[in-house]
Amino acid sequence: MAKSVCIVGAGPSGLVAAKTLLHGAAKGSFNVTIFEAQPRIGGLWPASKKDDGGFVHPLMATNQSKHTVQFSDLAWRDSDPNFPRAWQVGQYLERYLNEYGGADVRLGHKVVQTELQGDGSWKVETSSEKGSETSVFDYLLVATGFFGKPRLPEGISKETEVPVVHSSKYREIESLLAEAKDSSDKIVVVGGQMSGVEIAGTVATHLSNLVNSPGEKAIRNPERFTIHHVAKRPTWTFPLFTSAKPDASAPPFLPCDFPSYNIALRPHPLVNSQGHISVEQAHTLNSIYRSVLGTDQEMFSPETKIDGGLLQEQPFVAMSMHYMEFVRSGLIKLHKGRLTGVAGTTATVTSKDGQEELISDVAAVVLGTGFTPTTSLSFLPPSVLERISYDSTNPDIPVALAFHGTHHPALPTLGFVGFYRSPFWGVMEMQARFVTHLFQEHAEGRVSTRSQALQTALAKDDTINRMLTLRKDARCSQFPMGDYAFLMQEFSAALGITISPPAGVTPPLANGRPMDILTPARYRSPGISEAQREQADKSLLCTHNVAVAGLTGRSFIAAAVFRSLLGEWQLDRELVSKLPSHPSGRFVGTAKFLLRFGTADGREHKFPATTPDGETADVGLEYLYIEDGEFTAAGTNLKFRATRRYIWRYDETKDKLSVWFARTDDQSRADYLFHDIEFIPPPSLSPDTGSEAQTPREIQQKQRPLVDEGWRAKASHLCIEDLYDVHYEFFFKAVNLVNWRLGYSVRGPKKDYTISGLYTRKNSAI
Repeated sequence: MAKSVCIVGAGPSGLVAAKTLLHGAAKGSFNVTIFEAQPRIGGLWPASKKDDGGFVHPLMATNQSKHTVQFSDLAWRDSDPNFPRAWQVGQYLERYLNEYGGADVRLGHKVVQTELQGDGSWKVETSSEKGSETSVFDYLLVATGFFGKPRLPEGISKETEVPVVHSSKYREIESLLAEAKDSSDKIVVVGGQMSGVEIAGTVATHLSNLVNSPGEKAIRNPERFTIHHVAKRPTWTFPLFTSAKPDASAPPFLPCDFPSYNIALRPHPLVNSQGHISVEQAHTLNSIYRSVLGTDQEMFSPETKIDGGLLQEQPFVAMSMHYMEFVRSGLIKLHKGRLTGVAGTTATVTSKDGQEELISDVAAVVLGTGFTPTTSLSFLPPSVLERISYDSTNPDIPVALAFHGTHHPALPTLGFVGFYRSPFWGVMEMQARFVTHLFQEHAEGRVSTRSQALQTALAKDDTINRMLTLRKDARCSQFPMGDYAFLMQEFSAALGITISPPAGVTPPLANGRPMDILTPARYRSPGISEAQREQADKSLLCTHNVAVAGLTGRSFIAAAVFRSLLGEWQLDRELVSKLPSHPSGRFVGTAKFLLRFGTADGREHKFPATTPDGETADVGLEYLYIEDGEFTAAGTNLKFRATRRYIWRYDETKDKLSVWFARTDDQSRADYLFHDIEFIPPPSLSPDTGSEAQTPREIQQKQRPLVDEGWRAKASHLCIEDLYDVHYEFFFKAVNLVNWRLGYSVRGPKKDYTISGLYTRKNSAI
């Protein structure tokens, strides 16, 4: 007879748990009911651009690529971007539920109370608009996640003169500043880890758009505002695209999780890199992060620099495409300490040594302080909470569960999936398999006959004691449960799941070895169907193709360049003319790339006001380029001010950069296309480079450029009778663009000149 399972929560962890119980266990083993308090599935993830009532902005991009944010047996669509928006993740989950249905999903049903019965079954009480209901289930599986409710700094109230908004409820800058006084000019953002850095970058992007977008401004004098980010210490901040060859003079770029989860770089068997971080481990990890970023971050601001004693502390990381450049520009200003008060329009920041700093004329406060999972467990009875060592005061490790957060040995009918800080989708799927296995053993009374691999894994498991120890450990890592690759290894060994090989062999890295990228699709459950196998194969092939395209320079360089252009550059340009009608000379000045939301100007046919399904078209991002300086004619004392404007656009769908002329009647708007930028992969990234090499040294020799090479690009434009040949060269240090060149050769009946300009970074704003 089938056993009944109650799953609390219909987010990713609840859906993968239901699918595994129904489609991974022997047919007919379980009947599954999912209770979800929200009126939709998806948990954090909305399924529409218009669904902005949850904790995640529907337009937020994931901070891991779709190759990591997926389950093993459902591939993303080819048309989905490498970094999906939140609403696209929600739609993926809807497809997942449709593909692997069978559960009784009850939306709008909140589990308010559970009671563990003497026979191990669970009495579950739910509330809905229809009233209260009580049912009994053989098993209870908690999939409510860590995002129970927003966490507020101690002593900070939302009942203040200025708006105090948690990052999960922030949606747009216009509503945040709607009531701002004319004298108020500061937005305070609080929090130094993932949430704080991400929301600071988001608010800065929205503010930059408000200032630099065409048309009437919704907020008066928006250029007066600056963002003041309060954090206890600096954080390593990574963009979404990094390089597997950060030391290369023309580094190839990949989605950030490809180099991070390249298990070819780690000795095997894998050792957990998280938990307690010794001084030696801290030095190693900080050194790795500095190498990946190519900087100690001083280039952006002295306040973001990580050196000296900070190298001995456990590192903290965050993801943001534009945060660091906004810091460099001065739009984001840093304050070290914690927010301890908001009175009137003044915020108080207290440093580690007790010194107070006042931030005056505050218009709004945004709290990027994360979440507490306390409400996620409020339905469990006190005796069960005590058994799992529940601690409401510890938001990072609120419970201590066995085998990487899946169960407690004393409670065989209770399971957990995804209940730890920052769970990976692959780990959630592994946890679902593990809990399903335990439930099935218990239901069939065959615990004594479990496999040797599982017996060994459980005998060696010290997760409960480790979590309890880490609660009091001042050197606990940012993500205490364990690192992704290690957890996948541990679950696969316990369950007897063998990792599948990649879909192909990538070009070798400098160590002479191809990449070995960890993704959920490489861990297939035994006995999967042919359809599931096809989905896993499709995912693996997609990952392989993306890796090869990045490593050979055919993808992602446009995204990396576009990200790094933000801010102000020093520009030194020489013009050499062969015709007296166009004087030669030198231009010295600045070039600013001002970030804003994409506009449809000049491409209205491609981006209508609304899409066929009624959604607003996603036009991406663009820069308003403003060049300003002084031109000195060669051989004379003639000098005059010169300025020009363009619109630089990035097309994520095509992974292309383009430059557009600005309109003469409104220079904040694009007029028509100047040119598309075509990147030319350097010889060192040729697909067959290193293919015959036998040693890492030989591969390094073959991949080494003859001279220091940057990323070259070309373009052309025919303007009536004049042909513009355009040449670019971009020089990176790891992920950051440090300088670049732009040259034109212009030929026509009345034009014959060349232009060569060098763009170098201005010093960080202090």
